[in-house]
Amino acid sequence: MKNYYQKEIETAPREEILKIQNEKIVKQVKHVYDNVPYYRDLMDKKGVKPEDIKGVDDIKKLPFLTKDDLRECYPYGLLATDLKDCVRIQSTSGTTGKRVVAFYTQHDIDLWEDCCARAIVAAGGSNEDVVQVCYGYGLFTGGPGLNGGSHKVGSLTLPMSSGNTDRQIQFMMDLNATILCCTPSYAAYIGETLAEKGYKPEDNKLKAGIFGAEPWTEEMRRSIEKSLGIKAYDIYGLTEISGPGVSFECEEQTGMHINEDHFYAEIIDPETGEVLPDGEKGELVFTSLDKEAFPLLRYRTKDICILSRKKCSCGRTHVKMTKPLGRSDDMMIIRGVNVFPSQIEAVLLKEGYTPNYQIVVDRKNNTDTFDIYVELAPEQFSDKISDIQSREAALNGAMRSMLGIGPKIHLVAPKTITRSEGKAVRVIDKRKLHD
Repeated sequence: MKNYYQKEIETAPREEILKIQNEKIVKQVKHVYDNVPYYRDLMDKKGVKPEDIKGVDDIKKLPFLTKDDLRECYPYGLLATDLKDCVRIQSTSGTTGKRVVAFYTQHDIDLWEDCCARAIVAAGGSNEDVVQVCYGYGLFTGGPGLNGGSHKVGSLTLPMSSGNTDRQIQFMMDLNATILCCTPSYAAYIGETLAEKGYKPEDNKLKAGIFGAEPWTEEMRRSIEKSLGIKAYDIYGLTEISGPGVSFECEEQTGMHINEDHFYAEIIDPETGEVLPDGEKGELVFTSLDKEAFPLLRYRTKDICILSRKKCSCGRTHVKMTKPLGRSDDMMIIRGVNVFPSQIEAVLLKEGYTPNYQIVVDRKNNTDTFDIYVELAPEQFSDKISDIQSREAALNGAMRSMLGIGPKIHLVAPKTITRSEGKAVRVIDKRKLHD
């Protein structure tokens, strides 16, 4: 039996989806132009008026938005409704400590939760399921999004948040959780811990997992499926556009269906900004079609992927995107957290260290490792191990405070990090994230 949360729209004919998109984009551009002076200025500079946008074919006339714009407008500069109409914010860390803050009206939250509900139902979820949400709650969108989606489906929701693995396992086993929602690396860790405790995959009642917020390979998918005895589904989202549920996998597992009645996707050449045809690899750009409080038009995600309109056996007619195949900027995703080398550099300079450093990311036992090697200046160098260790601990604390994740710090002797003639090789990422 095919499972849909909102069957009519999820399986709508292409011309029906296009009609919805065309109607929504005309209203949305007017809403943004009338209510967001920052974007109105961008449109005016480009010589575009709301009446020039008659449908999604005209989206390419609009200016792009980037993370830099979001930082420049922090906190309220892109808000398109009165603050009294907003009921929540969610946030993601920014590249230099300035966060991205996204606003939501109740209507925005309802639509976002519908998108997450579609993902849960596509993974086989119903009101008879027990959904264990181990994404972080709070400012991070993962927990609140899947929590709300689970409520919409009518599932019993376990709002666990991340961490405390013993308690996760206790609730999973005692309450017979059937769907697990978390990062893939945490799912792998739960699988390993269950095995260490003597459980076999068939001992739990899980049937599916909805995993996102970090890159993962097909190899990792199979490994998680085996260790937990489940089918593992991918989910994609970003705080700027709403959160998880922008797109999700169906049982075919050949890409993620974008919820096209709410988000319009384009693929562009990251260098020229030119729109590329379906099937071409490029940077993913999203336009929010019906968000009220924080509607972004032509937001450059920096994720590289491919769109496909190939007919899907699940019956859904919405376009599919591949897993992100890389980034057009230098962002790394480590254990579900966005990390930029510029953040690390900012901490090192603030703490009085040299800008000679190297970041090494690897994946061991399906969990990301994160090491930073920092070269000491000659006057900082000490051969007392206790001095070095206490400095490493202090720097780890400063990094954790900036990044939200603690790297392993290695303070090394002067002149031991290789200098390069051209661009410094700051990041060595040994993870095999793409097949």
